[in-house]
Amino acid sequence: MPLSEHEQRMLEQMERALYAEDPKFATALEGSGLRTYTRRRVYQAVAGFLVGIALLMAGMVAQQVWLSVVGFLVMLGCAVLAVTGWRKAPKPGEQQQAAGAGPQAARRQGRQKRSMMDRIDERWQRRRDEQQGGQ
Repeated sequence: MPLSEHEQRMLEQMERALYAEDPKFATALEGSGLRTYTRRRVYQAVAGFLVGIALLMAGMVAQQVWLSVVGFLVMLGCAVLAVTGWRKAPKPGEQQQAAGAGPQAARRQGRQKRSMMDRIDERWQRRRDEQQGGQ
């Protein structure tokens, strides 16, 4: 369930207060989130990719086709993990911009998430208000 506009404003104020009070602690909390997890996952996938290359080469040297196939599959799986992890990783400073941009960014983000019916209802209400105000 999404937060109301008032709750989002309160959360933004609390975040700004935390940054103002203890920026070192706030940055430590921010770094332990999704960005750190995805970065670690990408590094593990790269290491796995290197292990796959080693298995592929070992299979070729030992003339064991099954070992080469396993090495190739490990390489393929790790490449997929690295690419998906890299795409999901938020850009550096992405969370900071959203928190620091203020209510305009929150409204713009809320606007994008609203359904078509919500937008139609809002337009209808605005037109009714304009017609009542003009009479």
